[in-house]
Amino acid sequence: MGGFDGRTAIVTGGAQGIGLAVARRLVAAGARVSIWDRDGELARRAANDLSEHAQAVEVDIADWSSVEKASTETLAALGRIDILVNSAGVAGSNAPLADYPVEEFRKITEINLIGTFHVNRAVVPSMVANDYGRIVNIASIAGKEGNPNASAYSASKAGVIGLTKSLGKELAGKNIAVNCVTPAAARTRIFDQMSQEHIDYMLSKIPRGRFLEVDEAAAMITWLCSEENSFTTGSVFDLSGGRATY
Repeated sequence: MGGFDGRTAIVTGGAQGIGLAVARRLVAAGARVSIWDRDGELARRAANDLSEHAQAVEVDIADWSSVEKASTETLAALGRIDILVNSAGVAGSNAPLADYPVEEFRKITEINLIGTFHVNRAVVPSMVANDYGRIVNIASIAGKEGNPNASAYSASKAGVIGLTKSLGKELAGKNIAVNCVTPAAARTRIFDQMSQEHIDYMLSKIPRGRFLEVDEAAAMITWLCSEENSFTTGSVFDLSGGRATY
């Protein structure tokens, strides 16, 4: 896939999982990539393994001041921000809503939803100034359908869908596309936060009978980040293996 030469990208949560698979594709296609991750050491190792055209920034997306600092650092290093893939997120533990820890619910929302808002807010002014941008927020099939015993995660990802649709409409008059994807579960380290019962439940709901591969997700996300995606915005792209009903 062409059209990435001279482009710069931020990939949050880019040190592992879907984020790392996207960063790898973007670098291979000619983009310079800034990997934003809460685990700074892991992000630096990922950037070093990827390319001399990749850098690492340690950032907590739930903290606005941390995001502002990361944005300033990235602009200073790369000169511009053309692409954002917001992949950072947490699943949290599994429990019925009536038993769900109040502070954990708040934490998951602050990372998955408020964090997505922070990162989008930080990069949009630069994209508007350059009249170019491609934003892909990673939501989840849970944000469409709701998973039992995962109310915090489901609600936060539904919020990401709504935020994406709102921002896409706000920027529709500019050369900026804002979309999101709704993956089914992929076997990444996020599984470490889930019970085996919940993992089995998610697999049982996927008609393809298997989990998503991170490279499959990266292929769709990379196209959404490309110049070829010049019309679609404010949309939700399914990566659920047939699970989604809308």
